[in-house]
Amino acid sequence: MIRKAVMADAKTIQSLVNTYAKDGEMLPLSINDIYEKILEFVVWEEDGVLLGCCAIHPTWHDLAEIRSVAVSPDSKKGGIGKALVEKSIDTAQMLGINKIFLLTYVPEFFAKLGFTDVEKEELPKKIWSDCLKCTKFPDCDEIAMIKSL
Repeated sequence: MIRKAVMADAKTIQSLVNTYAKDGEMLPLSINDIYEKILEFVVWEEDGVLLGCCAIHPTWHDLAEIRSVAVSPDSKKGGIGKALVEKSIDTAQMLGINKIFLLTYVPEFFAKLGFTDVEKEELPKKIWSDCLKCTKFPDCDEIAMIKSL
């Protein structure tokens, strides 16, 4: 079941995300990053175990970013990631946001959800504040994608 994340979920969210970050598949998150942004996260929980997470981060009045989509490696291919992204899109719509973007290494997953490739340069400069912390900056090899709502 999907629910809003709570503070007690922070360490599990960090573990899920950093499982992929250690392989360079997404940006790592510190526990402080998660505590500060816990309201942006939704999680998938089954029998008291967190199996996935996703965050929606508003960046401008009409734009938000999907971030930190991570599903337990043992639970992939079960629709958890898709459901979490769709829930985050619903939240964005509720906030009146009409465009969502993301940076990813798995564009085929997001294409199935209606996202299309876009040149990074087309995204507002404001989104690059987090990129400055990345070890790959300025040579980012992630694919930028966007979806209009």
